[in-house]
Amino acid sequence: MAESRGESSRDAHDRKALPRTIAIDGPAGAGKSTVADALAKRLGYLYFDTGVLYRAVTLAALRRKLPLEDQAALAALVEQIHIDVLPPTQPDGRGLTVILDDEDVTWAIRESGVDRNVSVVSAQQAVRQALLQRQRAVAARGGIIMAGRDIGTVVLPKADLKLYLEASSAARAHRRAVEEQGRGVERPFPEVLSEIEHRDDIDSHRALSPLHPADDAIIVDTEGLDIDGVLATIDRIMGRGA
Repeated sequence: MAESRGESSRDAHDRKALPRTIAIDGPAGAGKSTVADALAKRLGYLYFDTGVLYRAVTLAALRRKLPLEDQAALAALVEQIHIDVLPPTQPDGRGLTVILDDEDVTWAIRESGVDRNVSVVSAQQAVRQALLQRQRAVAARGGIIMAGRDIGTVVLPKADLKLYLEASSAARAHRRAVEEQGRGVERPFPEVLSEIEHRDDIDSHRALSPLHPADDAIIVDTEGLDIDGVLATIDRIMGRGA
């Protein structure tokens, strides 16, 4: 019985020592979604990929044929549509379920048309401001991991732990191609690589919230690591690993 009490005490201490909010940033294809989802499951946290909000807005705008650089039109669109993020509802490899006006768009927001345009939409200040408070309200509950491109710098500047995942553009394009192949989508690798590099350029040079690590973020190089390797690295950062 004494041993059992000791284990419970240590477990309680571990839980208490964990960061309430974890921000994970990085460029396209760095593994943010996969890592955040796996880490959330391991810690019993809520995983919230903020990028799906911008993807859902982009999908809605494309369907309505709105000009993607019209800030007023996009801001109005955000107020008109309903976006919800839920735990996985289908056993098809998804890390979460995204609902847009009662439609499951989890995979629709990953299509190449959205990939090509989401950086344009997410660069619009009116869109980012319209979605910012929604993201912060979710984080305020604690026990959450948010992944995106400006979580540690803008959305949650006071997050308890900030991680920035990185890898070469070629490695990230390879991951994206493998992910698409798993969904039955076949594209030439040079096309996927060009798309990744184009998004990097837009995300890193936009005037509003350009992609870069927060000053207090810990850089995690994911190149050459599988998911277990990345999680082991993060465990060590949190003082949980060997």
